[in-house]
Amino acid sequence: MGLFKRKSKLKNQYDDRLLSLMNRQKTAWEDSKVMEEIIVEEHPRLKAERKLAQAKYFYLFKEAKVRQIKGK
Repeated sequence: MGLFKRKSKLKNQYDDRLLSLMNRQKTAWEDSKVMEEIIVEEHPRLKAERKLAQAKYFYLFKEAKVRQIKGK
């Protein structure tokens, strides 16, 4: 019995860490979108950073969907 409780507790801990990481990555993605809109001339590095942040967020989103995690 103790093994299942520990497994559930670990899953909950990692689910919480995944949700917090998703929130941080979403904030980073939104910040990079705002920065790209503020800058007048298009800079390839900013565009690459935005695309990378977006890809990371959607990867984490997909992982949360696989793990059936609901946001708070």
